[in-house]
Amino acid sequence: MLSDYHLHLRPDDIEATPERCFTTANAERYREAASERGIAELGVSEHVYRFTQALEVWQHPLWQSFARDDIDEYCSFVREQTDLRLGIEADFIPGGEDRMANLLQARDFDYVLGSVHFLRDGAVDMDDYSVWGSGHSTEDIWRRYFQAIGETARCGLFDIVAHPDLVKYWGDANRRPEGDLRRYYEPAVEGIAEAGVAVEVSTAGLRKPAGEIYPARAFLEMCVEAGVPVALSSDAHRPEDVGADYDRALELLAEVGVRELSVFEGRIRRLEPIGAGERSEASR
Repeated sequence: MLSDYHLHLRPDDIEATPERCFTTANAERYREAASERGIAELGVSEHVYRFTQALEVWQHPLWQSFARDDIDEYCSFVREQTDLRLGIEADFIPGGEDRMANLLQARDFDYVLGSVHFLRDGAVDMDDYSVWGSGHSTEDIWRRYFQAIGETARCGLFDIVAHPDLVKYWGDANRRPEGDLRRYYEPAVEGIAEAGVAVEVSTAGLRKPAGEIYPARAFLEMCVEAGVPVALSSDAHRPEDVGADYDRALELLAEVGVRELSVFEGRIRRLEPIGAGERSEASR
């Protein structure tokens, strides 16, 4: 089984409308790309901040600018008009856990990705609202980021921790501490292991300035040692990126001893042996 649970039918274009993105033809483009790469288990997980209901959780200016869709229309489209697993990528918002729980638990997702893009109001992976240059040292940003990843896992809202070392996004030596980075990873891995959630191995970092798979090998090795299950993804925002660079991800997984991938349905996880193949009857 190969899977890709982190993809977006919506492109990065803020002006893209549901009529353009949430169509059976568009979903089929992603399915065809997955089939060509032997990916049987495919799920869509749009950013929570694309939906107006997310403004009940957080009123950040970025969310206010992007929140244009209705989350229930999205869920209905995926359930009724596609054969994709229904997911969502939801940010961890400290202090907003109860509000986010209300939003998530009212819908029948197959899985929920938990991600950290912001440290308070500052973004780690975008120029707008950037945390970099805010007066905090690189070491402080990394420390706070991985503490937040641990809290993301422990909060009980999420099934998979997405791109767990996104803080390295820029691939800039000035934004990466010196020395052994495992000292930063430890609280994140401890939280993930204690919570029993899966960690995402994402090829998206290879298409970003970082030029690396998320997470770093040392982070993944620590997760494997702690018995953390793995979910595989591409974080595709267009069909041609579905399963992109999976050869490199699969090589890494084999080297660190990962032989199974996490598969979800109704927020229940099971493990399947890694390998390309046909869709199971349950996912047709």
